[in-house]
Amino acid sequence: MTRRSEAAIAEPLAADWKRAFRRRLLAWYGKHARDLPWRRSRDPYRVWVSEVMLQQTQVDTVRPYFERFTTAFPTVAALAAADEQDVLRLWEGLGYYRRARSLHAAAKQVVAEHDGKMPGDVATLLTLPGIGRYTAGAIVSIAYDKSAPILEANTIRLFTRLVAYDGEPTSSAGQRRLWGLAEELLPAKEVARFNQALMELGALVCTPVEPKCDACPVEKLCRARAEGSVNRLAPTTKKLKFSDAREAAVVVRKGATVLVRQCAEGERWAGLWDFPRFAIDSEGPLFAKKELTEKVADQTGITCEPGALITTIKHGVTRFRITLECYEAAHNGGRVRGSAKWIKPAELSDLPLSVTGRKLAKLL
Repeated sequence: MTRRSEAAIAEPLAADWKRAFRRRLLAWYGKHARDLPWRRSRDPYRVWVSEVMLQQTQVDTVRPYFERFTTAFPTVAALAAADEQDVLRLWEGLGYYRRARSLHAAAKQVVAEHDGKMPGDVATLLTLPGIGRYTAGAIVSIAYDKSAPILEANTIRLFTRLVAYDGEPTSSAGQRRLWGLAEELLPAKEVARFNQALMELGALVCTPVEPKCDACPVEKLCRARAEGSVNRLAPTTKKLKFSDAREAAVVVRKGATVLVRQCAEGERWAGLWDFPRFAIDSEGPLFAKKELTEKVADQTGITCEPGALITTIKHGVTRFRITLECYEAAHNGGRVRGSAKWIKPAELSDLPLSVTGRKLAKLL
């Protein structure tokens, strides 16, 4: 493929091409749009919650979380008035917990500064915690049907192929070009349906691997399809490099209680509860005993006698592949400090725990 200059690629699209694209896309969406719970209402609050939940998360994963969350907190005011621990408990397992804390903080700001009504313009929405350009555009266009472009994983991929953009889509230049294209394609009417249709086409047809070009309503308008370059264009997402890590979680028992601590600001899973947990260097239970004892005391103020290995859990968090060794331990002395506390195992169900913390709690 001959590489085109940035200026050439950025030439405005023909008016008849844009009309054809919009008409075909909306007709396709009318027949193929999925019945998703957040599409059953134009309530800006529900649109906002769904968009935050869908960040880096699959639709099928989000469905039950969205239903439970909006049942518990049906309005911005209800979310603002909620205890953060209850918010995190309902978010538990969805990951990227900063999203939940930002959502909660933003709800409080909406109540305090906007009388509990979600702002209907991009500029004001951008002043709220956790809301970026895409989320603001989604709320304004989908909930209020106002003209606002959107650009997320599905539309980045769709637009890159549509104009056969052969630069790096994730670069600054690539983002400028694709945001410009998103704005250029916006129709004068039905912006809500149009933007949802773009994302739906990317999710169901213009997929990352083996796109269903034969089923695409805009196949004849796609430059990459015409050139045969669909599979040769640069990836539209950056590939993560994973690092291996070893960590330990320690279940310290004192009578009928176990020791837990709340993860501090700046830690992974900030705001959630977990058993004492930390990175370890020692190999094997015998060699790890001294390290476990010292690190539990450092985190919680409690001295303990480490015992048997309960289980090993392998899991991934952001860019880490973690091997988590889970140990038993008996209380020896000391006093809890900071956010640590003793709790009965049955009461763990009331606390928001990390995913691995919940797995370990179930074993107790």
